[in-house]
Amino acid sequence: MERLNLDMRQRVAAVGRRGNTLCQGADGRQHQLAVFHGYHNVVLPHTGVRQPLPVPEATNGSGSAKGWRPCTPARAAGLGDHVGPLREVLMFRVPPWPQPRAV
Repeated sequence: MERLNLDMRQRVAAVGRRGNTLCQGADGRQHQLAVFHGYHNVVLPHTGVRQPLPVPEATNGSGSAKGWRPCTPARAAGLGDHVGPLREVLMFRVPPWPQPRAV
């Protein structure tokens, strides 16, 4: 939990400091946190959920064989099939949510 809090403070300017940031209100802070959650769960591989390879793969250099496959929390939960780039997360089209009816 403390690691997640540190990551959030370092990557979301509105949470880390109360200075002059791009978001001045709660709405902007919520948007920054949504981007952080997408990045943290879909783009950033975590060593705690990495998956062992059945057969170690040779590397191009003189290093040891690759024995682990990078994995994100979303992939470990079965919600994704690859470690995606940040561009893919930012370009993802979210379906519109139900809008409140005007009275």
